[in-house]
Amino acid sequence: MRIYYHLDDFTPLPYAVVTSGTFDGVHLGHQKILNRLKEAAQRHRGETVVLTYWPHPRLVLYPDDQSLRLLNTFEEKAELLKEQGIQHLVRIPFTREFSQISSVRFITEILVENLGTKKLVIGYDHRFGKNREGSFVELQANGPQYGFDVEEIPAQDIDHVTISSSKIRAALETGDVQTAHQFLGRHYAITGRVIRGDQLGRVLGYPTANLDLDAHHKLVPAEGIYAVRVRHGQQAHRGMLYIGTRPTIDGTQRVIEVNIFDFNREIYGENLTVEFIRLLRRDVRFSSLDELKNQLEKDRIATLQIFDNQ
Repeated sequence: MRIYYHLDDFTPLPYAVVTSGTFDGVHLGHQKILNRLKEAAQRHRGETVVLTYWPHPRLVLYPDDQSLRLLNTFEEKAELLKEQGIQHLVRIPFTREFSQISSVRFITEILVENLGTKKLVIGYDHRFGKNREGSFVELQANGPQYGFDVEEIPAQDIDHVTISSSKIRAALETGDVQTAHQFLGRHYAITGRVIRGDQLGRVLGYPTANLDLDAHHKLVPAEGIYAVRVRHGQQAHRGMLYIGTRPTIDGTQRVIEVNIFDFNREIYGENLTVEFIRLLRRDVRFSSLDELKNQLEKDRIATLQIFDNQ
């Protein structure tokens, strides 16, 4: 897959099959669109193009609202789209100026002139242009005169619940990583660099790798203890991860630390990717470190049972 960081870097294709959107999460609903994109490209001997925006439009249009947390960094999203078999990814820098482009200019300048769109595949709720004025109806009306066909994918349901990035975020914010898994089609994951902590885990007999997430807007699930799969390079390990302020020792700063089972290496400065399998329990204050240590052993046993039953 080729990545283009500006429209000017892209040369219009003979037969571009295009979709556009933020694609945060690249969830199962998004994958339905991508599959139709690939089918259309194969049928017409064209090439697939995903047009996306970075930063996320909400971060630009509502800078004072810091509540939005994203399911993917741009790098994660690009890797997921590559795994889906997309051939071209065009990243448009989203600015306030860009947000003022009319729907007509979006169609004529971006879809037609820059990309060479011959087929456009969009989701059922897709809007574009200034104030989200553009719609499927407008695309249908304008398509013939500009030489492209448009297809709208209807709402995709799983168990009668419409998939959306916002619903996945809401599930993760409550620790419901299993629902997130159901909607994403894979386990939700975070990646961080291993930094030095205060070695409390080592004292308790459960040494942890403390993670520093560079991506400020990346969503971190609710505080608690999770059964996780830890990926270090090409290797995968079982483990349990803690997110919280460590109330038992009167902590005030949130930490993210993972105990990797059957692992005894110094990996400071290296990256780990952690996949969330299941929430074991909420974060609570224990009356003593011994009580905490006893609970950690119960958590470890519960984690192993979860993996054994998979």
